[in-house]
Amino acid sequence: MKKYFLHDGTEPSGPFDFEELKAQRITKKSPVWFEGMENWKYAEEVDELSSLFVVLPPPISTFSATPPAPKVERTLGTRKILGLSKNTFWIGCGILVLLVFTYFFNNLQEERSRELKQKNHKTEVENYQYVLQQKEIENQKIIEAEAEKAAAARMTEEKKQTFSNRILEIQKTIEDYQTNIEVTEKKLEKASGFKVLRTEKEKKEQMNLLQNEINNYKIEIEQLQKESNQLKLELEKIP
Repeated sequence: MKKYFLHDGTEPSGPFDFEELKAQRITKKSPVWFEGMENWKYAEEVDELSSLFVVLPPPISTFSATPPAPKVERTLGTRKILGLSKNTFWIGCGILVLLVFTYFFNNLQEERSRELKQKNHKTEVENYQYVLQQKEIENQKIIEAEAEKAAAARMTEEKKQTFSNRILEIQKTIEDYQTNIEVTEKKLEKASGFKVLRTEKEKKEQMNLLQNEINNYKIEIEQLQKESNQLKLELEKIP
């Protein structure tokens, strides 16, 4: 949707869409600018705004009856003003007034043209600054996105390394437990056949103790294997 800017002679205002522009009560001489225009224009020069002009009625003048002009008897001969005939004098006055009006009108047009040029230059500078600000914001967003991406990649890599280290640690622990089981099983085998200076009760207690130790190692190994399998599944999910 097209956006319009107005200028009150001091600073621009806007943007306004067409409906919002209706509420601004613009006139034919209101300076208007929108994207695509090279310079500011009066509203009367933009065809699509012709329906928005506010027509202000002229002030009511106090009028009174004009008294009838006194009748003056004509005298013979032609009246002169400053040595000129009456018609020549008034024609000269009309030409002089027209020249003065044309001079001031041209000066007024030149002044308005200079003001519009200054406004256009100010608008161009503001637009350029706005574009630079937008580019800076976009660059900042790109930098932040890259930083977030790098941080996420770093965290992912750290997570992978942590899981891998734990898996290696579990494997080493399982190997140690399996070695301990082998050693304990040899002790159990030896205890079952060794009878010197031991009662049957003491032999049974020692064998139970060694068997419990083996069972505990196996339970620990089973739990560690479950943990290792879970960590491997988590590693597979990490991209």
